[in-house]
Amino acid sequence: MSISISSIAIFVTIILYLIMMLLIGFKFSKTNNTVDDFYLGGRKLGPFVTAMSAEASDMSSWLLMGLPGVAYLSGICDAFWTAMGLAIGTWVNWLIVSKRIRRYSHKIGAITIPDFFSKRYKDQQNILTCVSALVIIIFFIPYTASGFAACGKLFHSLFGIDYHVAMIICAVIIVAYTALGGFLAASTTDLIQSIVMTIALVVVLGYGTSQAGGVDAVMDNAKSLAGYLSLTSTHDVVGNVAKPYGIITIISTLAWGLGYFGMPHILLRFMATEDEEKLTLSRRIATVWVVISMAISIIIGMVGLGMSKAGVIDTLVGSESETIIVRISHVLSSHGVFAAAIAGVILAGILAATMSTSDSQLLAASSSVSQNILTDFFHKKMSQKQSVIVARATVIVISLISIFLAWDQNSSVFQIVSFAWAGFGAAFGPTMLLALFWKRSNRNGALAGMIAGGAMVFIWKYLLRPIGGYFDIYELLPAFILALLVNVLVSLATKGPSKEVIEEFESM
Repeated sequence: MSISISSIAIFVTIILYLIMMLLIGFKFSKTNNTVDDFYLGGRKLGPFVTAMSAEASDMSSWLLMGLPGVAYLSGICDAFWTAMGLAIGTWVNWLIVSKRIRRYSHKIGAITIPDFFSKRYKDQQNILTCVSALVIIIFFIPYTASGFAACGKLFHSLFGIDYHVAMIICAVIIVAYTALGGFLAASTTDLIQSIVMTIALVVVLGYGTSQAGGVDAVMDNAKSLAGYLSLTSTHDVVGNVAKPYGIITIISTLAWGLGYFGMPHILLRFMATEDEEKLTLSRRIATVWVVISMAISIIIGMVGLGMSKAGVIDTLVGSESETIIVRISHVLSSHGVFAAAIAGVILAGILAATMSTSDSQLLAASSSVSQNILTDFFHKKMSQKQSVIVARATVIVISLISIFLAWDQNSSVFQIVSFAWAGFGAAFGPTMLLALFWKRSNRNGALAGMIAGGAMVFIWKYLLRPIGGYFDIYELLPAFILALLVNVLVSLATKGPSKEVIEEFESM
């Protein structure tokens, strides 16, 4: 079987997948009669779609590229504690936040996160709306750009297509089904994308293990490397030695889980669910999928290393390790047309992971501009039809900015993701938790905490963390703690909420 035929089979599979995403966008384009339909799907999401849409939009290409790459290079320690933090954060977020924000947002008529903050605190000046919308724009536009860049790099590495051409084509497809179909299209495609991601993980695990010589061969190779299977040290390939992974680093890594409380694209899924009582089922589905998928991702890193040891794939260094699944897919595609089509599905899974996050981010960022800044803050009067048109136009404009930011082929995808995750987690996480569970919290505290958290992410990342030592921890943790403290202290130091706000809170 020639390589060219295999490449064609892969290409056709991916193209068919992309066409399916577009058709879904067209299907739901006629259902968006109001902005509530466009941004929340009329609050009609079922439990399964809610769960899988939330997790698909959460995981991004990090699940299929970043996590296996970390495990390949340094062993299971760093990957395990990161996954553990995310798994705990996923479960707790679904457990304590999902039902309450669904109930609260529905009662006060909030359709976006900035909208929720403003109506929760009865902010007549819409200052909270404006600031939180700016936070979303600041962190989501580059986040979306990183997704576009990942798509461009994937097609460039697979087919030799010019990076810029590939990136623009992928961006156009994501923009098309998002702008046309809105939230329901994004959520439905996310469901499909989560299925494709799952297929990719399972096939790669099974095939990769067989190519590496079986489970015993993979484990023997891992055991032979110093610190590779330890949870308190990492493997250093230079000299085959174990490097300590201290308690501070573990706590810092676990802090990834705090980010969930502030992720707009995940919180919106809670708000959009059809029946809050069904969120219990959604929580179970989401948590099980997250735990199993991340565990498989880590194991794929071990399997990939076993394949390198067996000479099936090249030994990968540095950022090359993030291409493990791509390399395994290439080996699979050499077994004939059918195998190449399966490889295409796997690679579509990587594409799906990126697209499922980008579409959700586009919606969140566009709602911040069109709904929160134009309508709420500047009081632009628009009909429902006009609002939907503006929403779609905003998706396109934000995408153009994201394309511009992603133009540099050498831009770092995962560093941007990590930083944006910290930004949302710190700015919105404490604000959301206190808004939902502390009735003494007020607008001043929410505003001060939001600004303090967002600012500290920048300060810690660029000024304090480079110092090293005790400062060398993930910026989300100190920024989250500071935002929480500032919110509480400012709320206590200023006038308490009105009787109306208190009564509304107590009725939840």
